[in-house]
Amino acid sequence: MEIRKLGRSNLQVGVIGFGGIPIQRLEEEDAKKIIALAGKEGVNFIDSARGYGESERLIGKGIEGNRDHWIIATKTMSRDYEAMKRDIEISLTNFGVDTIDLYQFHLVKTKEQLDQILAPDGAYRALKEAQEAGKVREIGITSHNVEVLELAVETDYFSTIQFPYNIVERQGEDLFRRAAERDIGVIIMKPLAGGALDNGSLALRFVLDNPNISVVIPGMDKIEEIYENANVGKTFSPLVEADRVRINEITKQLGTSFCRRCGYCLPCPQSIDIPTQFLMEGYYSRYELQDWAIERYGGLPVKASNCVHCGICESKCPYNLPIREMLKNVVEKLEG
Repeated sequence: MEIRKLGRSNLQVGVIGFGGIPIQRLEEEDAKKIIALAGKEGVNFIDSARGYGESERLIGKGIEGNRDHWIIATKTMSRDYEAMKRDIEISLTNFGVDTIDLYQFHLVKTKEQLDQILAPDGAYRALKEAQEAGKVREIGITSHNVEVLELAVETDYFSTIQFPYNIVERQGEDLFRRAAERDIGVIIMKPLAGGALDNGSLALRFVLDNPNISVVIPGMDKIEEIYENANVGKTFSPLVEADRVRINEITKQLGTSFCRRCGYCLPCPQSIDIPTQFLMEGYYSRYELQDWAIERYGGLPVKASNCVHCGICESKCPYNLPIREMLKNVVEKLEG
């Protein structure tokens, strides 16, 4: 497996990591087998979150007896000091470890949320204390908002950032370049665009072709996915002209129906977080996480059904997506 340094953390990670979202639907013994196989294939970075159902606990079972091989990462939506302290202890218990290698702030959407985390009574202070106590090695941040991470990388608070990047979502490339200049590790989520890309090897090679990327974390819960994805990291070769032609074809094909979460459609007059609606529908339709997606969608303060079909979002979308029709599809899937 090709190894890259995870930014200023100096952690050495295999370029293919293990995304921990889909593993939550496995039985414990199956999860343990999948994780053990990934380790044998050279995968050593595994990423979970407090919000991923049973994922942390199953990963904990999967790494038993082989803790030193794994670089464990997780995330939390907690924003204040006390909630962060509680989540750290829960994660340590779930994983069955004394130290978590990377703890990240999950899905920080706005500058206001970033400011809340970094405030004196914010969650960052709790993570810093945990770091000083040896419970956490490194602190990171994840977002789907490029502007938030552009602010984050200019601070000295974070060792890593995590952001979507794939053949049809390339808005983070300047961010990744700046992160590399600041010696901040770059973790890539959604390399297969939430399952919209069916050529997994090409999709992963596209991501790894960017020298500013540290590790990519496709979600895995099948044996064949482990072999296919790990093989990309073990035999990685730069893109050639034929690859780029195929990538351009894929981009054109998905361009009429795929949300890149750029956020240009916002703000919605009805306060609908439009990109998040499509993200939840993707989990439902492509990750086979129907119950989890419905639960997460149910927690959104404003839903796709609140759309009044004004069309303002479509006038601002740089990809000319039929957003109103796409929102109807969200309603059918997640509210029907």
